[in-house]
Amino acid sequence: MDPRKQAVAAACLKGAEENTLSFPTIVGMLMEEGFESYAIDFRRARAAYYFPDGGNFELPMHMLDVPVAAAFDAARLGEAIREAQQQVPDYSYKGFCAKAAAAGCAFYVVSFSGRCALYVGRTAETHVERFPD
Repeated sequence: MDPRKQAVAAACLKGAEENTLSFPTIVGMLMEEGFESYAIDFRRARAAYYFPDGGNFELPMHMLDVPVAAAFDAARLGEAIREAQQQVPDYSYKGFCAKAAAAGCAFYVVSFSGRCALYVGRTAETHVERFPD
């Protein structure tokens, strides 16, 4: 695996967790390095990064202070997504992750070619959030 690509992914994850990089900036950086998608797994505290040729790797991420709720609440998840998109006062990525987990999101996948994020609950309920044009 290319160490530069791993370093870019690690910098993006760190930037998200420290609130120094926005989602659009992270998407741009990862796309520039040739990534196809990434996935965040709240239950395992892992971030996985994927290339079009099937190559991939994982990085550890912060552990959540809250468990993933058993019930998937798409409306509550949508509120957390809107807060992130609007960068409301006191927004933080870690706070977003906690709210998403409390809304029953177990993991999410961001697809650059699909221009969307897919949020998945513990019993496979889903919510698709399209990238704005």
